[in-house]
Amino acid sequence: MFLAAPGLAFRKRLIFLLSVFIITVAVLIGRLAYIQFVQGNELQKKAFEQQNRGRTISSIRGTIYDRNGKKLAISVQVATIGCNPSDVKTNKKISVDKIADDLAAILEMDRDNLVKLITKNTSYVTVKRKVDKDTEMNVRKWISENNVKGITIAEDSKRYYPNGNLMSHILGFTGDDNQGLMGGIEETMEKYLKGTPGKILSEVDARNNAIPSDTEKRIDAEDGLNVVLTIDETIQYLASKSLDKAIDDYNLKQGAVAIVLDPDNGDILGLVSKPDYDLNSPFAYPENIEEMVLKGVDKPERESWVERSEASVNVLSKTVWRNKAISDTYEPGSTFKSITTSAGIEEGVVTPDTITDDHAIKVQGWPKPIQCWRYYRPHGTETFREAVYNSCNPAFVKVAQGLGINRFYSYVKAFGFRERTGIELKGESNSLFQEKPKEIDMAVASFGQRFTITPLQLATSYTAIVNGGKLMKPRLIKELTDSDGNVVKTFEPEVIRTVISEKTSKTVRDILEGVVSTPNGTGNNAYVKGYSIGGKTGTSQTTQQDVHIASFCGFAPADDPAVIVLVVLFDPKGDSYMGGVIAAPLAGKIIEDVLNYMQVERKYTEEDLRLMAQEVYVPEVRGKSVEEATKDLKRAGLSYRIEGNGNNESSVVEQTPKPDALVPEKSVVILYTHKPEQPPTVKMPDLSKKTMSEAINAMNRVGLNIKVNGTGVVFKQQYEAGTDVEIGQVVAVDFRNMDNIE
Repeated sequence: MFLAAPGLAFRKRLIFLLSVFIITVAVLIGRLAYIQFVQGNELQKKAFEQQNRGRTISSIRGTIYDRNGKKLAISVQVATIGCNPSDVKTNKKISVDKIADDLAAILEMDRDNLVKLITKNTSYVTVKRKVDKDTEMNVRKWISENNVKGITIAEDSKRYYPNGNLMSHILGFTGDDNQGLMGGIEETMEKYLKGTPGKILSEVDARNNAIPSDTEKRIDAEDGLNVVLTIDETIQYLASKSLDKAIDDYNLKQGAVAIVLDPDNGDILGLVSKPDYDLNSPFAYPENIEEMVLKGVDKPERESWVERSEASVNVLSKTVWRNKAISDTYEPGSTFKSITTSAGIEEGVVTPDTITDDHAIKVQGWPKPIQCWRYYRPHGTETFREAVYNSCNPAFVKVAQGLGINRFYSYVKAFGFRERTGIELKGESNSLFQEKPKEIDMAVASFGQRFTITPLQLATSYTAIVNGGKLMKPRLIKELTDSDGNVVKTFEPEVIRTVISEKTSKTVRDILEGVVSTPNGTGNNAYVKGYSIGGKTGTSQTTQQDVHIASFCGFAPADDPAVIVLVVLFDPKGDSYMGGVIAAPLAGKIIEDVLNYMQVERKYTEEDLRLMAQEVYVPEVRGKSVEEATKDLKRAGLSYRIEGNGNNESSVVEQTPKPDALVPEKSVVILYTHKPEQPPTVKMPDLSKKTMSEAINAMNRVGLNIKVNGTGVVFKQQYEAGTDVEIGQVVAVDFRNMDNIE
């Protein structure tokens, strides 16, 4: 009997099964190929990670230096305490609860939170970072004494700022992971500073338990590069110290700014913004917050302050963290007249000897004629040079009109006021001008009103005015170095553009020097004996009623400038808010301190020498007889008063003022023939508005001496009238020229 041939249905089923088999095999082969060639590297990586447990080795963040190699930001060694939860559970001699109790006590952590950490279902967990050396040693001792498994100690670093708040807005600060967090160089130079972390790898089994092995792998960390700034720590300190005094003297609730620039290369030697904060405790309640005027935020109470909360960070961001030198804009007022002067002279619209006057000018769009600030006592006819000395607004309006809108605003742009400076810090604001300025906009802009700029933009513009005409980009970073001190990258000075000629620059420097050196110049209160200073004062208002801004931008020495110094005081309170009265002497003091530090030689004028001849140093007379002492004092041009019952043969046991004190001629020296238990005192006289001669005589009458600061009439005295002051003491008295000061 023969079998029947397979039917059609059977063949179809066979073909179907073969097709399914072939497709399945093809899919499997394709999947294997995909896994092998496409996912192979990724799967190998995952397998490696499952078979190995890694611990990160932190890289050492680069150091930040000032231009002279002084350390401004450093990394100090600390530790990270970690935990391998699976290993913790294998401890036989100590329970998990006991581990939590002990470790919480050593690390000063919440015990319940610690229990959650060390019992997590994970291969590794960070318990606490930034652990100091003493605490680390206590943890090591505890591990050793109790033979604890699963608690690890890894190398780490913590950022430390040796100068506290001195350069807070320049440096910024790092977060918990040592990455730049808040502004400053720490943030902008993050990619250079941070380095590359390393790793320690050890093999584990399927349950994530460590396998004893000699094959532990270590990938070393690569340390970050060092950043060398153009800042000079000493100059920064001198400027900061002067601003701190101004804040106290003038109750500057809205803060202040001081910028010190090298005009030849744009190097920022000092940049101070007040208020500031301690870089080592950036989230702490600011001690001066109660005295601040906070914009757009409620004034917080210390009791309700929560560090790192959204509310506290909001307050800090709008106050102490804010860098007013680059983020705040203001009307520059008359400090901008140097720009108008430069443009007018460069274009031949005006010369120093051009005859002008202070007559009010009518400009379409302005409700009343533009007049000189000293309209109540007019200057009359004057040369343009004298108009700059007097800061006479109509003269500058005429220069702007001679230039015309297009040329005037082309110089505004050329001096850098239409662009950010490009400083290596985040948060820089730009200026605000009218998009389509009209005649009236140009007229009032000529003397610095109806537009806003940043303090750094103004200071930068003065580089072109005084260095021969070249606008320099402000440079904050000088170079990068490696751990061996080798220079890896240099940041060269950058000329943005040439704005005016060398000849114009020299002419404007000469005019601005007269603003300070001429007795009736508006900047005369910036005068310093031995240093020729040029500059321009400024007084402006904000949109807030009765809120003024006093400023002075100066340079020295005037014939070959080594520094530009800008001082801006926001909302000063007291007897005066005028830039020439309060900002000019402050800038003069900073310039004097900086040039002294830079060892720039003083060049005294004949008038300087005449005034200096009227001051004498108190000689040393202690140990001499009264007769000898009085002869020495007479020879020095000083008078004396004897306290005690001694005679001419008695010895002088004490004197006030002390030897080498600098005092005016005819000052009185108190001679003691016995040491008093309590030195006698006199009442401090009221010197308000007195001339120098009147003040010296008033002080000498009561037996006090005077340290003269400035010229003009008394503006401030060290002690209030009626205060008990030790007889013979030298009392500081500030004088100001109030007659022609804007």
